[in-house]
Amino acid sequence: MRAAAPDRGGMVRRLAGRYRKRAPGEPRAVGYLYILPALAVFGLFLLWPLGQTAWLSLLHWDGLTRATWAGWDNYRDLLTDPQLRAPFAHAAVLLLFYAVLPVAAGLLLTAALTRFRVRGMTFFRTVLFLPQVLAMVVVGVAWRSILAPDGLLNDALGAVGLDGLTRSWLGDDRFALPAVGVIGTWVETGLCLVLFLAGAQRIPRELYEAARIDGAGAVREFFTVTLPGLRAEVSVALTLTVVAALRNFDLVYITTSGGPGNATSVPAYEVYRRAFETGEVGSASAMGITLTAVIFALTLVVTRLVEGRSR
Repeated sequence: MRAAAPDRGGMVRRLAGRYRKRAPGEPRAVGYLYILPALAVFGLFLLWPLGQTAWLSLLHWDGLTRATWAGWDNYRDLLTDPQLRAPFAHAAVLLLFYAVLPVAAGLLLTAALTRFRVRGMTFFRTVLFLPQVLAMVVVGVAWRSILAPDGLLNDALGAVGLDGLTRSWLGDDRFALPAVGVIGTWVETGLCLVLFLAGAQRIPRELYEAARIDGAGAVREFFTVTLPGLRAEVSVALTLTVVAALRNFDLVYITTSGGPGNATSVPAYEVYRRAFETGEVGSASAMGITLTAVIFALTLVVTRLVEGRSR
């Protein structure tokens, strides 16, 4: 009796179905093994300390004696104590100098450089990007010398007959925070400009030519061609500068140490001061967790806004 021929077509279909159910290449479990070392380092040096900080924020602890339970008292103090709210208000002011002004200046310079040919562009970029290469401690020491009562800025004002404008820029509670902000603007503008110039190079030149044929001026060309083409770079620049403004510590520590009084105290510096100088570890931890949440929320909002407009 002759045996029935195997159903080769059905076998092929079954094998193809099994293949489609599995991802090509190695099994997914093997892929997780590849990223396991990075996840372990991330968890050990970031997630674990963050969890410890969150736990300490629920305690009253001076760093030495036995801790007592505080619950949400430390977070409640952030909302009710003016001395704890002030650093966040100062950080909001620094957002203008660290994020808004550098991004605006970078966009304006990019618009001008894309419309007009400038000789020595490489040198120009290098000089503007130089503050990003310098350590912030070096920047702080240099600008503290410039803004000192006998510093270069006051000497320049006196040389042109503006002695009435000279002052202790970092020692006056009205001008100390804007002075720190101006330093931040100087540091971040070069970063924004380099990002925007790199993004402008991938905008097709035909778009500029078409806009000019249609009679578009410099302003209309900027809003219809340059700015839409730089949405991704604007998102990156805003994210980096917002984070730099909110986590600002070393510049404040070097230039003013939070003074005069608490006129330039920012959250990151206040966390350091409370944790290591006044022995309020619980309060410092609560402020650190709140600062982390604020940074995450603002960066998420910036990303969503830019992505929403680009769709």
